[in-house]
Amino acid sequence: MRPTGKLHLGHLVGALANWIELQKSHPCIFSIVDWHAYMGEYEQSKGIKENIIDMAVDWLACGIDPDKSILFVQSEVPEHLELAMIFGSLTPLGWLERNPTYKEQLREITTRDLQTFGFLGYPVLQAADILLYKANAVPIGEDQLPHLELTREIARRFNYLYKKEIFPDCEAILTQTPRLLGLDGRKMSKSYQNAINLSDSSDMIKSRAKQMVTDPQRVRLADPGHPEVCNVYSYYNVFFSEKSPEVYEWCTKAQKGCTDCKAILADALIQYLAPIQQKREELLKNPKRIREILDEGQKKARAIARQTMLEVKEAIF
Repeated sequence: MRPTGKLHLGHLVGALANWIELQKSHPCIFSIVDWHAYMGEYEQSKGIKENIIDMAVDWLACGIDPDKSILFVQSEVPEHLELAMIFGSLTPLGWLERNPTYKEQLREITTRDLQTFGFLGYPVLQAADILLYKANAVPIGEDQLPHLELTREIARRFNYLYKKEIFPDCEAILTQTPRLLGLDGRKMSKSYQNAINLSDSSDMIKSRAKQMVTDPQRVRLADPGHPEVCNVYSYYNVFFSEKSPEVYEWCTKAQKGCTDCKAILADALIQYLAPIQQKREELLKNPKRIREILDEGQKKARAIARQTMLEVKEAIF
C-alpha cells in the first residue's frame, strides 16, 4: 500500500479487513511501498516520511499482527530496487505501454506530470516487490489481475532466459471488495477528498457524513426514497447490514429524512471506528515501539530478499 495520505474506510473494507483474515491462515508479508508513492508524488514528496508512520499505526490499530506477519518499509530493503533494475532490463517496452491502469491514470490525473520513465515502469518494481519474496499468492481485486499477469510474464521470461526456475507462478487470491463509493458518489480517493478517514474525529465524521449525496429523486421529506440508488444506504449495507432492512423501510416509507439518515449513519460509524482509534492513541504514545516493529520487519524481509538476490546473481552472471 502506498503511503500517500490518510487511510480511509475504503482501504479498510477493500484491503485491510482481508489482510487481517489472511494472516490467520498464511505467512504474510505487508509492505509500505514508499518508492511507489514517490513515483507519483515526486514533486511533493516531503509528506511521505510522515505518512509511512501514520500508515503503520493504522495497520497495527486495525489488526495487522507483527508477531504473525512481516511488516516493513519498502525503501529500507534495497534489494527491491536492485531486482527491479534487473527486471527492467528484460521487460519489453510494449508490456508496460499496454498497461490499462497506466493509460487510465495518464488520462485522469492532470494535477501531476506522470509522463516519466519511473511511472511507466512502476509495474516492474511491483513485480520485484512480489517476486523478491517468491510469493505464491497475492490478495487482489479483479481490477488488478492485469498487473499480476505482468508479474507472471516477467518471472517466466527471467526463468526462460537464464534456464533457472527461480521465480514461481504467483496466483491471485481474489477478494470480494464491498462496493463503497466516495461521499460524492465518485470513486473513493484521497485526491478527491471524498472519504471518511480511519483517524477522523467524531466531529469530522459527522461533518463529512452530512456531505454525502443521497437519492436524487427524493426532493421533499414526504417523498418515498429509493435506497437502491442511495450512496448512504450502500454504507449501511457494507458496515451495518443487520440494520439495512430497517433503513430500507424508513426510507421507502418516508419515515425519516435524508439528513436524519446521515446523522444516524455518522453516529454508527463513530462507534464502529472507536476501537481502532483507541488503539491508534495507545500506539502513538509509544512511537519508539512503532519504529521497532518496522525495524524487526525489515530484518526479516531483508533476510529473504538477500537470499533471492544471491540466486538471481548466480543465474545472470
